[in-house]
Amino acid sequence: MKPFILGKLGQKIIPTAALTGWLMATSLRVNAQEIIPLYSGAVPNSKVSDMQESGADKGVLKGITKPTLEYFKPAPDKATGTAVVIIPGGGYGVVVYQGEGVNTAKALAEKGVAAFVLKYRLPSDAIMTDKKIGPLQDAQQAIKLVRENAAKWGVDASKVGIMGFSAGGHLASTAATHFEKAYIDNGSNTSLRPDFQILIYPVISMQDSLTHGGSHDNLLGKNPSRQDIDLFSNELQVRANTPPTYLTHAADDKLVDVDNSIIYFERLRRQKVPVEMHIYPKGDHGFIFRHPGWMDPLFAWMKANSWVKN
Repeated sequence: MKPFILGKLGQKIIPTAALTGWLMATSLRVNAQEIIPLYSGAVPNSKVSDMQESGADKGVLKGITKPTLEYFKPAPDKATGTAVVIIPGGGYGVVVYQGEGVNTAKALAEKGVAAFVLKYRLPSDAIMTDKKIGPLQDAQQAIKLVRENAAKWGVDASKVGIMGFSAGGHLASTAATHFEKAYIDNGSNTSLRPDFQILIYPVISMQDSLTHGGSHDNLLGKNPSRQDIDLFSNELQVRANTPPTYLTHAADDKLVDVDNSIIYFERLRRQKVPVEMHIYPKGDHGFIFRHPGWMDPLFAWMKANSWVKN
């Protein structure tokens, strides 16, 4: 499978060579070190509910009311100081925790990256006062928690990135474009800006012409206001201080149109935000489960930016 790469300023398209395996065997040696409650006290924006978490046996979760971070620590001789908060997808209806979260965390830890898988609350009127900001609160809290505990976890507080898949890519890009407003308690004024963002077949837009219907309806409801549609259409929120970005998508994605990544790339490029995009001609949605080697160009990008070692 040969992707097409749009370079940092989008001047040219270059076919790359076929990719190699993506650390499946070696990643099995990495185990989670710690499961960390996201909030030390009450969970913000929450209602009393009898909702129960389920799906752990299948690695696809729903009913989450107590969000956590699961920490995968790199070996000391490999550690780079870089940390990544990983946000699995699932259309804001489930969390594909094992396949997109844990497996990716193991591969990152093998490369010396401290990986934190976010088990986040899914938007729900049953458990939240305002469901549209609940997931963003958890993403912001994750960045805050990793940054404030950087020394404890062997992390460089200036090298904390965020990574999201599908609807998790929407949440990651929301965190990367809405960081100037804290939706959580942040009395210490800790920076909520990710230092970089990695988006894998992401939902970016909430506009009818681009969005993924399930993600849109689960997050905003079936009849959201124009203000909310625009606010959570992250291509409209790009600014010059948006973090450097890595995007990857399949051109034949039938669930989340590749134009989500393309329009985001264009908005970033116009703001002169460093951005690299890899578009695979085939692979459809969730191509990471079918195409070994998808992380190779990601690691090359991370090496080029000194987030992993050469």
